[in-house]
Amino acid sequence: MSLGLGIFLVVVGAILVFALNISVDWIDLDFVGYIFMGAGAVIMILGIVLLTRKRTSVSTTRSAVVDGEQVTQEKRSIDDI
Repeated sequence: MSLGLGIFLVVVGAILVFALNISVDWIDLDFVGYIFMGAGAVIMILGIVLLTRKRTSVSTTRSAVVDGEQVTQEKRSIDDI
């Protein structure tokens, strides 16, 4: 989702800067376009960093003696944080 949002912001910013020749007195559309492109680039970089992080696996082992036999139960999960 973050990559898509970043690409969208870059495209909207490029349209505002390079494709529109509209002059508005109360806002500079070129500046807003550059802000959108910068924010889109930052969001794309953060999205790539978050996607390429190494996932850590957590393993929990539980042992017990049931009817004279030792039973071992292992539970694994992946930390998505």
